[in-house]
Amino acid sequence: MYSIIVVPPPTPEDRQDHITQIRLAPGERLSFGRASGNDLTIPHDGVSRRAGELSAQGAFWILSNLSARQTYVVENPEGAGEHIKVGPGRLDAPVPFEFSRIVLPAAGDLLTIEVWAPRHDYLRQGAGPDGDTTAPAFSVDRTKRYFAVLAALCEPRLRGDPHAPLPTVDQVVDRLRPAWPAASRASVQWNIDYLAVKLRLKPGPETADTGPRLNGKKESLVSLALRFDLVREDDLVVLAAVDAGRTAR
Repeated sequence: MYSIIVVPPPTPEDRQDHITQIRLAPGERLSFGRASGNDLTIPHDGVSRRAGELSAQGAFWILSNLSARQTYVVENPEGAGEHIKVGPGRLDAPVPFEFSRIVLPAAGDLLTIEVWAPRHDYLRQGAGPDGDTTAPAFSVDRTKRYFAVLAALCEPRLRGDPHAPLPTVDQVVDRLRPAWPAASRASVQWNIDYLAVKLRLKPGPETADTGPRLNGKKESLVSLALRFDLVREDDLVVLAAVDAGRTAR
């Protein structure tokens, strides 16, 4: 089975109905850069002749930055801005993201190489030791309205733009109203406040100290939800056809 799939930066010759893919099996390497001797040639004056190398390592991959001066950024498009930096000359930096975007700064342009790591290794689930069941880290019910509100907040970044601005409360109301006709600014804001307490971003009203409200509440909620997979792209189905009665709290 292939370990990683690499999608090079688009070129003017690429057709919209055809996306170039390079597949690497475990142990295989892919060099990239401006020089024609690389496995992947990127014809841009701002890219080093030998810019870098990818190496498939089973269920993950590593990146070597062979440039002398440029720092590369590897983004997790599904992780609300999560990224790692690979500095000039850094060899064999492990990349933990299932779907990644390598951003190469190139003389005023930002070129991207997308990398998928579809192979996964999982522990076989068998009979565990006796004892009490482990309590869930975060308890969310995908049939409740608060989850639809959380999904609407996460939607722009789950659609592929990790830096997308979060929707306003009014935009969330408009997004949810087809499935939740009674949605209003007050009800959506109530659910946002409820989520902040439920996910332990702030204490409940019975224990909270008097003082300023939590700053960046929506940003904190989305960051937590995406970082720990509380909301995935598959969950956006709740925004398409949610039965208002089924999701009522």
